[in-house]
Amino acid sequence: MEDQAKKQLTRRLQIIEGHVRSVQRMVDEGAYCIDTIRQITAIQSALNKVSEIILENHLETCVTSAIRNGDTLEREKALREIAEIFQQSHKV
Repeated sequence: MEDQAKKQLTRRLQIIEGHVRSVQRMVDEGAYCIDTIRQITAIQSALNKVSEIILENHLETCVTSAIRNGDTLEREKALREIAEIFQQSHKV
């Protein structure tokens, strides 16, 4: 992963970390449940975006390399991993 992409992801994760702390504070202080749920939903969306960025990078680098490599086992492994990720994301 390129340094610029790592910096972008690190920044996003730091923001998410702050939001998680905010939810913890909301719970501790007995904040209105709907407000807490809205905050959690925003965190989930932010995490989904981080996953999307990482997956996009993986497809552009590792998967592309495995397909171009010509090694059938490596190509099948890369495609199987992607299929597993999509299956897991639809279970949640």
